[in-house]
Amino acid sequence: MPRKAKAGKIKLKTHKATSKRFRLTGAGKLVRTKGGKSHFRRRRSERTKALLPEMVTVEGKSYVKRINRLAPNMEK
Repeated sequence: MPRKAKAGKIKLKTHKATSKRFRLTGAGKLVRTKGGKSHFRRRRSERTKALLPEMVTVEGKSYVKRINRLAPNMEK
């Protein structure tokens, strides 16, 4: 016997890679971590390596729009 179709909207799924790479601050800004932290760090200056852990604000409306579409239920 065939199943009865459910009425209503399709459940939104979060893109997990996006939710792991980006965070929302308390003020609602979208921030990301910097890349290039895993290897090839010997030739970098100490100052550059010290700046790597910082979070960077995502600039550009198109980027923010795309990230919000990929992870609509992103937590703060």
